[in-house]
Amino acid sequence: MATDSEALPAADAAQKGQNEKLVIGASSLGTVFEWYDFYLYGLLASALSHHFFSGVNETTGFILALMAFAAGFAVRPFGALVFGRVGDIVGRKNTFLVTMAIMGLSTFAVGFLPGYDTIGVAAPIILMILRLLQGLAIGGEYGGAAVYIAEHAPPGKRGFYTSFIQTTAMIGLILASTFVVSLRLFMDADTFNDWGWRLPFIFSIVLLSVALWIRLQLEESPVFQRMKAAGETSKAPLKEAFGEWRNLKIVLIALFGAVAGQAVIGFAAHLYPLFYLERIARVDGATANFLVAAALTIIIPSFVFFGWLSDKIGRKPIMMTACVIAVFVYFPLYKALVVAANPAMAAAIERAPVAVVVDGGECSFQFDPIGKNSFDTTSCDIAKSYLARNGINYANVEAPAGTRASVRVGDRAVAVPDPAGLDKEARAAAVAAFSAEAKAALDAAGYPDKADPAQVNKTKVILILCIFGLLATMVYGPLAALLVELFPARIRYSSLSLPYHIGNGWIGGFMPTIGFAMVAATGNIYQGLWYAVVIAAVTAVVGILFLPETFRRDIEA
Repeated sequence: MATDSEALPAADAAQKGQNEKLVIGASSLGTVFEWYDFYLYGLLASALSHHFFSGVNETTGFILALMAFAAGFAVRPFGALVFGRVGDIVGRKNTFLVTMAIMGLSTFAVGFLPGYDTIGVAAPIILMILRLLQGLAIGGEYGGAAVYIAEHAPPGKRGFYTSFIQTTAMIGLILASTFVVSLRLFMDADTFNDWGWRLPFIFSIVLLSVALWIRLQLEESPVFQRMKAAGETSKAPLKEAFGEWRNLKIVLIALFGAVAGQAVIGFAAHLYPLFYLERIARVDGATANFLVAAALTIIIPSFVFFGWLSDKIGRKPIMMTACVIAVFVYFPLYKALVVAANPAMAAAIERAPVAVVVDGGECSFQFDPIGKNSFDTTSCDIAKSYLARNGINYANVEAPAGTRASVRVGDRAVAVPDPAGLDKEARAAAVAAFSAEAKAALDAAGYPDKADPAQVNKTKVILILCIFGLLATMVYGPLAALLVELFPARIRYSSLSLPYHIGNGWIGGFMPTIGFAMVAATGNIYQGLWYAVVIAAVTAVVGILFLPETFRRDIEA
């Protein structure tokens, strides 16, 4: 007992002596870094597709680039298990020093990675390995920051304190977006696409150096120090967290009743709109990045507001309200986003809707993970491949079996060639002739090749993006405090990291890839929104019925 009694006051003294701003700032730096790194992959998906996935058709190349982006998310839960266990046994501070170093060095290396034209298939393989390393490290990063800040926060202020983690996530997004937009403005397009896109990855070494230096000034969490002094740390946190039903049940409720909805609402507020503006509304990259960054800047304070509010009225009502609202507003707001960003396209869709008239039995699924399918073996594939590649919204009209496909643009019908019996050269010529005729029909109907910058209603676009952002802050601001409060201190790092990273790594991280694959497969530019809507609805139901309120809990136990 003598050792314990000496250690406990020492932990209290450390808690009082350590500056609160340093605790919040140093812990949150990892989140800045995390989202800076991951947002770069989203912002630069087209450049990554060009340099590392060349030799495939444009639509598939972009989706493969998104898959590389999602690969880092895919391994996050495994990183949560590895580093969550270390954090519960060894301590919070040292664990998230290691995770930050791995994360930052992996990102830095991308800036110097040769492209496919230099080292062939090794390029995408190495890129994928770096993404996997980064994802593993991030699996332990968020949990460490959330636990560390919450265990320093005074009672009644955990939501407020931990909300700064989410705030700094937006700072990471804005920093990445600002960097990329600035480069696009000061470089010509060819220079940026050739080597300029590498600079944001290389710059990450500066962020890494500063973040590591600041984190080295931290002391261990007072709660962990007390547990360690009392000999109460878990010897097998993974078994205790996930092998015992009383704890596993809370993990599942946290995942499906909170984190899953937070993940899709979060991605529907920043990454999905960016892809949507560029790939569907055809807004140029610099303008799309500016619009998203402007909206994110405006909504940053609301993270802190909802974190603070959750200390007063509870975490659950704020988060569940956001999930319910999201279910009902995504479709109308994304349609309004297209109208505001590209009114000419929106008008053309209404005035001259496009339809593919075809026997559905001859159509392939318009997604090729191997990247070698040219989709030219049937008339249906030729038609849908052209429309998907050009981001054209279309409906499917079933025709009798054996009917050769045609594309209707308003009242005009464009016949699609039947490639059966044609050799490679003749098939290519027939596809080229169809493409030219289809483009002429689309041009005549008023479908623009890209959004006219003068017609982009920037104010309205930013307003819509701010609504998406406010929903994200409602569900994300209180989240860290909620997760910390759900689990006992001895297995807290492991328990909260896994559901958070399954939600944000798998459910949220794959949203852009799955969403755009759904768009490419169906032709409906709004089809991918069903992914977010359904998951938000599931979270609302599970959360309202089963998620406990936690804001008055004692987290020392």
